[in-house]
Amino acid sequence: MKERYKKDLSKYEGLRYWNKKTLTEYIREWADKYGDRTAVIADDDELTYSEVDSLSDERAFGLSKLGLKKGDTAAIQLPNSAEYVITLFALYKLGVKPVLVLPAHREAELASIMETAAPKAYIIPVKYMGYEYLPLARKLKSAHSCLEYIIVDGDITDGDDSVIQIKDVTAESGELPELDPYDTLHYLLSGGSTGVPKLIARTHSDYMYLCKLCCDRCELTSDDVYLVALPCEHNFPTGDPGFLGVMDVGGTAVFCGHISPDEVLDMITEYEVTVTALVPTMVSMCIDMLEIDDDFDISSLRILQVGGSVFDDSAAERAINAFSDTVIMQVFGTSEGLIITTLLSDSRETIKKYQGKALPDQFIGEECEATEIRIVDSEDNDVADGEYGEVLCKGPYIIDEYYGLGDADLSSFTADGFYRTGDKAMRTPDGYYKFVGRIKEQINRAGEKIMPAELEEHLCMYERVQDAAVIGVPDPEMGNKIYAFIVSEDNNEVTMEEVFDHLTKKGVARYKFPDRCITLDALPLTAVGKKDGKKLLEIAGNEDRTNAD
Repeated sequence: MKERYKKDLSKYEGLRYWNKKTLTEYIREWADKYGDRTAVIADDDELTYSEVDSLSDERAFGLSKLGLKKGDTAAIQLPNSAEYVITLFALYKLGVKPVLVLPAHREAELASIMETAAPKAYIIPVKYMGYEYLPLARKLKSAHSCLEYIIVDGDITDGDDSVIQIKDVTAESGELPELDPYDTLHYLLSGGSTGVPKLIARTHSDYMYLCKLCCDRCELTSDDVYLVALPCEHNFPTGDPGFLGVMDVGGTAVFCGHISPDEVLDMITEYEVTVTALVPTMVSMCIDMLEIDDDFDISSLRILQVGGSVFDDSAAERAINAFSDTVIMQVFGTSEGLIITTLLSDSRETIKKYQGKALPDQFIGEECEATEIRIVDSEDNDVADGEYGEVLCKGPYIIDEYYGLGDADLSSFTADGFYRTGDKAMRTPDGYYKFVGRIKEQINRAGEKIMPAELEEHLCMYERVQDAAVIGVPDPEMGNKIYAFIVSEDNNEVTMEEVFDHLTKKGVARYKFPDRCITLDALPLTAVGKKDGKKLLEIAGNEDRTNAD
């Protein structure tokens, strides 16, 4: 059998922004360079760069005394907070590889992580958003021998000696290990609405390289204030450019503890936030809030990044109008590495139509590999510009395997190392990409192929539709029926007759018309803010059973 492709990081050392440095070295440099500047604001905490460095040292020494060491793994599931940053940086410094677990993940995801990553510690809040994490932690600890320590942020009142309070995990002195910049920095979790997440290993060098490219695309400076609104374990608010990016340039990261439109807008107003990242649904909710409350001042906001799911034309138009003094930056990203964004200089029409251009590698050496992106048909043949196909990618910040799966992940990669994103897109002659959904999301209705994103875009053009989701529901005769879920602007039902009339006027092919339209108060979302296909299928099933009765 032919040996599988393995990326050689040394081949990227001729790239500008590529540094063979660990996060420990970056944190030290930030402290030396920016010192007393404010690095982190979260709840009642305001920490300078020097304080972030010293406090994460003390936490690392404490974790070491507890028994964690270089090469171990820890699952961290803290909400956005200063404790998250301190603990994350401590794990980095100690060479303990954190698995970044979203606060919304539960037993199914955590059990899979325990099996694959074998974390030695599980770091959680006592309670967040009404959910108590300790019962889950204890259940996982009893079922998985790898898990030795449950560390909690919050007060423990039941006298359980097996649970350690994070405030007690500290020491004034200790030793930190030598680390390799090409070793794993952390494990991100794959997105998607079905199945358990896969682990994505990112190295110190590749992750900060991508972070610096994103800083460059956003023209980030020390004057910027970045609002971490999305859960900070997600890739988008961590390094695209995220809080690591704004710290790399000496700016300030403000952490939003409970994501809601009023809190996001309050924090933009209070801290004069200049950059933030949101998913489309939260953007829409913020716009709704701005329309009914004029007390918010968002004039400081210069960039609003929007990603996590495709931002259709009508939603982008609405955002451009509502955030009139702000540049809307579309972002297509994968935790596996690929990031594509619109440019600060792009026109209104470009921002509405496209997800953007690839981040350009810049060379300082003669012999150096770079990022490659292909769009291919079902036979892996490259398609012409303007034609749709699957996006494949390969390069310095793109993975060549999923962690812990062995050869079970081979279908996700080509023999020469390209990652198969599963996303359907086309590229224009001048390098702009337009994404229209997942290859596997394609609905086959009586032999006709329908892309949900295309129909969603048409539906959102109707004046009474605020948001829409389209899925295929299995049907014994048709293969799939098309179900459209609609959130109306006025909270009243949008009828099939209205939808058909609108689609007819838009010239949409009749076979793309939905078989059912269901009006919802809001679309269900996954932990990473994407439309939840599994929940929509459940809603469709319940509706069908109700109608049958």
